[in-house]
Amino acid sequence: MHNVVVTGASRGLGLGIARKLVSAGYRVIAVARSESGEFSKAQAEIEPSYPGSFVFRPLDLAEIEKIPEFISQVRKAYGPIYGLVNNAGISHEGTLAMMPLSQIEKLVRVNMLSPIVLTKYAVRGMMSDGGGRIVNISSIIATTGYSGLAVYGGTKSALTGFTRSLAREVGRAGINVNSVAPGFVDTQLTRGLDDEQRDRIIRRSALRRMTEVDDVANAVEFLLSDKAKNITGTVITVDAGSTA
Repeated sequence: MHNVVVTGASRGLGLGIARKLVSAGYRVIAVARSESGEFSKAQAEIEPSYPGSFVFRPLDLAEIEKIPEFISQVRKAYGPIYGLVNNAGISHEGTLAMMPLSQIEKLVRVNMLSPIVLTKYAVRGMMSDGGGRIVNISSIIATTGYSGLAVYGGTKSALTGFTRSLAREVGRAGINVNSVAPGFVDTQLTRGLDDEQRDRIIRRSALRRMTEVDDVANAVEFLLSDKAKNITGTVITVDAGSTA
């Protein structure tokens, strides 16, 4: 059974990705600061059908110095790490001119520095194991821009550049590195938008609908599978045609 580490997997998109991967036959090591009620409920539902395939390991991704030991502990507990899905991220909406420096630093730390360092230690094991898969969750905002999300967009753009260069760096070791760029996903966050905002997003999309969690999860599952063995260094956009 291949082990896949999924960050930010206690709720929302990360939990949806984790559930999809468990059903596809992977053991998912779900990472978040703490277990949510949503995660506990999902784990209870999954355990009877897929015993031992959905486990939780706590880690505050802002605490960069704890990442090396975390990866070491995961390998000791579960064996080689086949896949890493860097999904965790935070977003603070607000103009750059008025954003506190502490908020900017936290966004960069959690969204950019943390996945880079996590990948550094995970990829070392993959290189010695003879292969692996890394999937970074970016965003269409990395290329389209969005007023009030300049720092967030910057961190997601950085992940795209990181993906392309790392793919060249580790390809000879049998490691594929790709990104998935979701559009506005139908999650609890976007359900907080008012009807006018949601309608505007839907009207802008070629398919006239919101992207669903399963759509993004399917793309991640594909990139981890043998069907994507010759796909690396690229970005798959899943946005119902918002950027078409």
